[in-house]
Amino acid sequence: MQMPQQDAEAGRGPAAFSLLEVLVALMIFAVAAVMLGSAYLNILNSYVVVGKGTESQQDIAFARQELLVQPDLTAAQNGDEFDAPVTDTRKPPNHIKWTADIEPAGTTDLFTVTLNCVIRTSDPATPTRTVTQTFTLLRPTWSDPADQTKLRQAAAQRIAALQGKAQQ
Repeated sequence: MQMPQQDAEAGRGPAAFSLLEVLVALMIFAVAAVMLGSAYLNILNSYVVVGKGTESQQDIAFARQELLVQPDLTAAQNGDEFDAPVTDTRKPPNHIKWTADIEPAGTTDLFTVTLNCVIRTSDPATPTRTVTQTFTLLRPTWSDPADQTKLRQAAAQRIAALQGKAQQ
């Protein structure tokens, strides 16, 4: 008993995919696989870059905290050096050396600080980085009471002059 073939009666062979259709489908699949693979690699590389940036920011934040706990102005300007806390046990810690340029901002207890950090690794393939941050500090521990008095008097004189009053 023969099975009726509708396609054979219409003059065509049995229903199947042609070689050209299979090749086009394979090409579409290959292009999609390459695109997805490259997107995945980009995501992995982004995680690595963000991780390095976060580690660097942690080192600088630690140096900034070291600056804030310095008891006097000279010690704060001379800076310090330390090994960063270990975040990855497979590699040695970074070595950070920091100094600070500290200038009074012209307002009582306000200072403009430029923090310079040199971050070195023991890996010769990784270059030494220098990071500079400038920020303003209010009432640090090294604020001098004599300077505070002078700045307050100067501010009072400026205000009196603006108001048209002469201070005696």
